[in-house]
Amino acid sequence: MSRAVLSIGSNIGDRMAHLQSVCDGLPDVVVAISAVYSTAPWGGVQQQDFLNAVVVVDDPNREAADWLAVGQDLEQQAQRVREQHWGPRTLDVDVISVRSAGRDVVSDDPVLTLPHPRASQRAFVLIPWLDVDPAATLWHDGEQVRVADLIAALPDDERSGVHRTDGQLVVARRSTGTDIG
Repeated sequence: MSRAVLSIGSNIGDRMAHLQSVCDGLPDVVVAISAVYSTAPWGGVQQQDFLNAVVVVDDPNREAADWLAVGQDLEQQAQRVREQHWGPRTLDVDVISVRSAGRDVVSDDPVLTLPHPRASQRAFVLIPWLDVDPAATLWHDGEQVRVADLIAALPDDERSGVHRTDGQLVVARRSTGTDIG
């Protein structure tokens, strides 16, 4: 079994539709979806604010590299163009952490570093994650650290730039006809 935490964001075009496309593209593996948050851009590039959310997915047939491939495919379907580092994008899907066989996957592979190397610094990842999993932990500096503690350690201006919106993402289950969201 492989469970992943995906951070999704969009700041070009129909931002909500781009985020919803992730849920629509993974209907049978979504376990939980956070609220949608509005956040200032990170990284110093002038651009429109992002909408961000966290999606927790679970699939016994996928490994960490598979989650990266799925995220990149969803970005491609949203016509993401990689022109500028930390620049505007239709859709960004980051693999934040993966648990497989009951253990966190830790990797320094340059293609997929796990956990995500800057997750502990990003309120736009941590706050939605805590929203969907109040007991969440992240492997950080060689130990499991509560996401709530990582948020508390962030500078005030980093935390205050993340605002919950009224937006909601949903997943329509194909097999049962029920919704998550």
